[in-house]
Amino acid sequence: MSKSLPKRSEDYSLWYNELVKRAGLAENSAVRGCMVIKPYGYAIWEKMQRTLDDMFKRTGHENAYFPLFVPKSLFEAEEKNAEGFAKECAVVTHYRLQNDPDRPGKLRVDPNAKLEEELIVRPTSEAIIWSTYKGWIQSYRDLPLLINQWANVVRWEMRTRLFLRTAEFLWQEGHTAHATEGEALAETRQMLDVYAQFAEEWMGLPVIKGIKTENERFAGAVETYCIEGMMQDGKALQAGTSHFLGQNFAKAFDVQFQTKEGGLEHVWGTSWGVSTRLMGALVMAHSDDEGLVLPPKLAPIQVVIVPIYKAGQLDELMERIRPMQQGLISRGISVKVDDRDTERPGFKFAEWELKGVPVRLAVGMRDLDAGTVEVARRDTKEKMTLPLADIVNSVDQLLADIQQNIYQKALRFRDTHTTRVDTYEEFKQVLDGKGGFVVAHYDGTTETEERIKEETKATIRCLALNEPDEEGTCIVTGRPSVRRAYFARAY
Repeated sequence: MSKSLPKRSEDYSLWYNELVKRAGLAENSAVRGCMVIKPYGYAIWEKMQRTLDDMFKRTGHENAYFPLFVPKSLFEAEEKNAEGFAKECAVVTHYRLQNDPDRPGKLRVDPNAKLEEELIVRPTSEAIIWSTYKGWIQSYRDLPLLINQWANVVRWEMRTRLFLRTAEFLWQEGHTAHATEGEALAETRQMLDVYAQFAEEWMGLPVIKGIKTENERFAGAVETYCIEGMMQDGKALQAGTSHFLGQNFAKAFDVQFQTKEGGLEHVWGTSWGVSTRLMGALVMAHSDDEGLVLPPKLAPIQVVIVPIYKAGQLDELMERIRPMQQGLISRGISVKVDDRDTERPGFKFAEWELKGVPVRLAVGMRDLDAGTVEVARRDTKEKMTLPLADIVNSVDQLLADIQQNIYQKALRFRDTHTTRVDTYEEFKQVLDGKGGFVVAHYDGTTETEERIKEETKATIRCLALNEPDEEGTCIVTGRPSVRRAYFARAY
């Protein structure tokens, strides 16, 4: 099983693709560029979704659902948004098929069933949502409007990779409307903080919070805030974005409200989202050459119990295991007992290691008679023998330790792969060497940003919110610079 996985050090991309498939997370589908998320992978996504949904609702948001299709006239109403997504759009032009008279048993598009107006398969939902908000918002009493949608979107990618970049993917998109600029900005920052908390406390992924440059900003936004994580190959991954839309979409769709004073003003908007790309981040940030390493909070199975038995012992052993299993379940721990009689224990150990189950318990009659349990933790591969009498408390604490250790390991990696440089030569040496984040001065121009990208394949990931202003000179042009930016090669 995991023994045949490619090594990260030899081919990181192949390692990632093979691991996603062999661990049962996802596979390529019959539709080019699209994936099938398998039950084990979808179980992780469900945990992500459930946690985030609870966090959204605690901050006052409600879920709704909007159409998959957007009339072209609505889509092009906000010009920057339309231009930004135009090359990625799938377009519906006809509404019916018919039997093909020239090829019996085959179908063709009915040439007489052309739509009066083309429909865009949503790459994002601002257009359809803001056109709806026009009918929902009349007065300051209708604000703030705090809506989230769990949905799929389509962006016609030609070069795809499971979870990281597919033509169709799952996500959530929040869309909110506010009476003032200050309220909308506060919402934008609040949701960025929600994403950062989820990434660090649940995914075990330390992130940099920052603002995108104009060149990397969401099409139609005034400002784009982001969280950036570091993968084990030294590349960055954008894990979530929160956009301050200003009044751009409100003006494009004429969404106005009557103020308390009786005036008429356009509302202020935000949008924010994370996607199944988080699944890719989870795999790449923590896993090893033997398989997945999952943080316990997101693992579909947190503990696997493998009975070790001789012929005729299984029924009795299962009876003795059941109280331990129930004790763990009563603590809210998800448990799988692998009592298959078709596989040997060694095969089971390798399989659950590949799937990243945080804790494995091997239990035989001799162990139970001695009042002990053999425990293995997936993150460090450490094995220990623990007292049976206190096994529930021990495993509960061990899961918490594993969650923290996974985060701390990723944090150490990010910190050792974050380098401050003052020259362009140093900049390129770090990128071609250890990689990671390179923190450097640049002159703030799009021209310099594009030159660096063309020459090094590194982009500005963000202007970090915790990075202080600092006078300096651009590493490329020597012009004055007021702060450093976080650069990296990225997914």
